[in-house]
Amino acid sequence: MKKARLFSTIMMAAGIMFISPLLDGVLGPNKAAAQGYRNMTCGELWYARNAIFARQGYCFKTARARQVFGPRCYAPWGRLAPAQQRRVDTIVYWERRFGCRR
Repeated sequence: MKKARLFSTIMMAAGIMFISPLLDGVLGPNKAAAQGYRNMTCGELWYARNAIFARQGYCFKTARARQVFGPRCYAPWGRLAPAQQRRVDTIVYWERRFGCRR
């Protein structure tokens, strides 16, 4: 159990280190962000979208999301600010365009 938790923590940290630079400039509609999303895989888009919710305390229900982001949830329980919702909407657009399963 401890090894699994350590592995999840390491993978999440590695993912954040990879995704964070792509998300830094996404505070508004931004051509650089769209370029970043355009070059991401379905898995990377899934992670980027759910990382936004995880930072807002969302209570994940799927085993995959709980394994990656953990079982914890907290206020504001996944409520997103308008800028965050726009980012999620942009990611969902690219997921649909690529035919990713959500």
